[in-house]
Formats: sequence, structure tokens, C-alpha cells
Amino acid sequence: MNTGTPTQSPIPRLAALRYRDFRLFWVGGLIASIGAQMLMIGVNWHVYRLLQGDAWTIAVDGRDIAINGQALGLGALGFVRVLPIMVFSLLGGVLADSLDRRRLIIGAHGVAALFATLLAVCTLSHHVNLAVIFALTAASGAASALYGPATDALAPQLVEKQHLTNAISLTSLEWAVGSIAGPALAGIAITALSLGSVYLCSAASSLAMILAVGMVRHRGPTGGSGVRVSVQSLLEGVRFTRGTSIIWGTMLLDFWATFFSSARTMLPIVADKMLGVGVQGYGLLSTAQPTGALVAALAMALRRDIRRQGTLLLGGVALYGAATALFGLSSSFALSYALFALTGVGDMVSTVIRGNIRQMRTPNELRGRLNSVHLMLALGGPQLGELEAGVVAAVLGVSVTLVSGGILTVVLAGWVAWKYRDLRDVDRA
Repeated sequence: MNTGTPTQSPIPRLAALRYRDFRLFWVGGLIASIGAQMLMIGVNWHVYRLLQGDAWTIAVDGRDIAINGQALGLGALGFVRVLPIMVFSLLGGVLADSLDRRRLIIGAHGVAALFATLLAVCTLSHHVNLAVIFALTAASGAASALYGPATDALAPQLVEKQHLTNAISLTSLEWAVGSIAGPALAGIAITALSLGSVYLCSAASSLAMILAVGMVRHRGPTGGSGVRVSVQSLLEGVRFTRGTSIIWGTMLLDFWATFFSSARTMLPIVADKMLGVGVQGYGLLSTAQPTGALVAALAMALRRDIRRQGTLLLGGVALYGAATALFGLSSSFALSYALFALTGVGDMVSTVIRGNIRQMRTPNELRGRLNSVHLMLALGGPQLGELEAGVVAAVLGVSVTLVSGGILTVVLAGWVAWKYRDLRDVDRA
């Protein structure tokens, strides 16, 4: 394995950054993360503006019920994003275990750059509508479903095993930093330039990831010898995931928690209608959750070891739900920002611990396929949750959606803590 040998002087913290290949991979991933977040914010705001003022009524038992078109449209984005992930992620996992993971990441990011460029061209030429946005968003989701499992599976190959936990924490930190910079830059670009410029930046970020991965020297085996692109290989990964109770339990916990408490797609309505802060406030509010995640990720990355992981995992999920419920009740921007930041803290604690458990207990030849199942659940939960939130918010209001979802998440964490003692008692991965 060619990982780019670290220097001999001991570095007790941030050990994974001692490896040249991992540094390149991390920087490229950071830039790509910024671009992905810019794309998400841009598309959300684009759909919100296109549906400005749209509202419908439906008759139920002789009563007219108002339907908020913007909430329904934003919720539909969740479905548009998750459908290609459900369709293509298992294929992406098999490809990650049978092909060169570097080449797969490069190729899929090239496709993602193409779709973002097409969206920019359609927007700048004023040939864009909801159908175009939804179609290209779905296509971008398909590309991420192909490179996602390979990205997660390649990272552990770039560091020695004793530094894997730190590598996972740093990867989570990369997402948090990107999620702060991306929404902030998107808000500035929308205000000062145009939505088309946001999409062009996203395309450029994918090209940066291609360059970084292309410079990685690692050429070791990716998956196992004899792993072929077949239904049998796909099912082998699913069986391993389902048969490893600790891994499967953490995945299901994350899926249901994010299904109930996902709030990001509703942020344009929260910012504009509940808090009255407009697009710039929306961009700033979008940074709250990743800011909390950044603080948590830094704290965990700087630790030499993480103890009582089961308790921390369940506590993180409970914090995520409680903060979401209170966020739905707030009418103060400062309080809303703080509460949304706490959801990021809880989610990041859960993310790092789940990643430790998943990577430590999975053989390299199965990492791509296991990560594909994780991708389906980790992204499917919040995206389906956003669809559910959009439907409920369209009828009952955003506040009801957030409060009820947060309470259900807290109840879920308590039930899992009571039901699954083996997960609660996990000390180290």
C-alpha cells in the first residue's frame, strides 16, 4: 500500500494529515463539499423563487384546505434527490469494490461537473423551469450515488489502521467546513451575481476534486480479487450489512432520526416567513448547522481516543431531535441560529461514531458495497424526511412539522437506548 509515508516525528493529533495522499484527498473533498453545498442552496432558493406566490386549495369533507406551493415544491426536491440515490447507490458500491476507486471517483465527478454546467447554462440563458431543475438535480444525485461509496471506501486505504479514526473525524470535519463556506458563498453569489454563477462554482469544485484524486499516488488493490459487477456481489454486500447487527442498528437509527428531524429544505420558508430575514439571512442561517458540526468535529478530531461511543451516539441523536423541536418554535433569528447549530453538534457526534464502527468492522473488499447501503440510508433519511416535511408543512405549517419531527426523534433515541443494550454499551469501535 502506497499511502505516502509520514514523517517519523510523532504527531499525537490530526495524525491522518501526515499522509500526503490523504492530504490531497481531503483538500479535494473540501472543495467539492463547498461546491455541493452551493449547488444545494442555489437549487433550493431557485425553486422557492419560481414558486413565489403559488398556492392551491383542496376540498376535504366540504372544507377548503390551503396548500403552500413553495413548501410542497421544496419538499419535492427531497424526493428528486433521493430517488437516484436509491436506484444507483448499490451499483456504485459494487463498482467501488470491483474497479479502481480513484478512476471511478474521477469519472463520476466529471459527470457531476457536466450536469452543474448544464444547469448554469440553462439558468444564464433564461431557459430554465422546474422540470429542468428537477431533472438535472436528479442527474447530479445519480452521479453522487456512483462516487459516494468509492470516496468513503478509498479514504481508509490512504492511512494506516491506527490513524483511521482520525481520518474519519477529519473527513467529517471537511464536510462541516464545506457546509459553512458553501451556503455563505452561495448567498453572496446569488445577491451579487446570479444563480447561474453558483452552479458554475459547483462545476469548478468537481474539477478540483478530479485534480486532487488524480495526484494521489495510491495504486493498491481496491476491492477483493474476483469481485465482479453482478447481482450476487450486490447481495453479498447487503447480507453483510444486515448480518452485522451493530452496523445495521446504527444505520437504521440515523435513517429514522434524519427522516423525522430533517429541516434544511424548509429553511427558505423559515428564513423568509418565520424570521423575516430574506435570502441573505437564509444563507447565514444555512451555516448554523454545519457550524455546530464543525465545533463537534474539531473536538472529536483533536481527541486521541473516543470512549463510551454507544452512549455518545444515542445522546447525539437525542440532542439533534430536541434542538429541532425547539427550532420550530423560535421566532428569534439569534435563538434559531443557536438551536440549528445544536442540531449540527448532535448529528456530527452521531456521524463520526457511526463511521468509526462501520469502517473498523468492515473488510476492505466489502467497504464499497457496505458504504453504498449506508449512503442509501444516510442520504435517503433526510431527503425522504424533507419530502414528508414539505407535505406536512404545506397543510399544517412549517412549525408543526419541525416540532413534531423533533419530538419523535427524541422518543426514537430513548426507545433504541432501552431496546438495544449492546449498542448502548459500545465503548470503542
